[in-house]
Amino acid sequence: MGGCQINFTVAIDFTGSNGDPRSPQSLHYISPQGVNEYLSAIWSVGNVIQDYDRCGNLTLKPTHTGGVRFHYVNASLICRCAAGVVGVVEAYRACLPQVKLYGPTNFSPIINHVACFAKEALQQTTASITNCCCCSKCGVVSALLQQYFVLLIITDGVITDMDETRNAIVNASRLPMSIIIVGVGAADFSAMEFLDGDDGRLRSLSGEAAMRDIVQFVPFRQFQNVS
Repeated sequence: MGGCQINFTVAIDFTGSNGDPRSPQSLHYISPQGVNEYLSAIWSVGNVIQDYDRCGNLTLKPTHTGGVRFHYVNASLICRCAAGVVGVVEAYRACLPQVKLYGPTNFSPIINHVACFAKEALQQTTASITNCCCCSKCGVVSALLQQYFVLLIITDGVITDMDETRNAIVNASRLPMSIIIVGVGAADFSAMEFLDGDDGRLRSLSGEAAMRDIVQFVPFRQFQNVS
């Protein structure tokens, strides 16, 4: 309502540890009822977040560059428009048969990718405020220029670039950005709990502390039956 634009990104883990989507044992297997844990997580979080996006449109852009092992759905990238969470679900269903699952599971590239948008938006806002004349409208102008970026990572919890991910999160803690990690399946999520930083401020490999806690981890199965 104050003019802040929320940009919502969904990163879906398509690594081999999830299992063959054609197998009922796979976390990507769509049951006869038309659901799996990834879909349920998208619905649960997406239904909340989508109303805060200015246009409500999300777009799908696949990538495997730089070690990224995700497809991501991003409101900031104009590629294939998806209308809200329904569009995200449809995009996920459409790309699932075309995706070849493999590893490793690297979080840092997708975090850095979204952080680049957040950094660019922050720089544009700062420049605009600096150049704005000193008048009563400055506060309104500043509010209209604000952007915030929310990254939802849905994963089975197996991560292979922990050090790089720690560094990426610490760097992103200076930016208008938050990260929600939803763990699906029954894997050991201790690494995700560590990234959450609830037991102490997350630090980079060099010991630099995050400026603020920007990560929230949720083990899906612990809450899937909660209203």
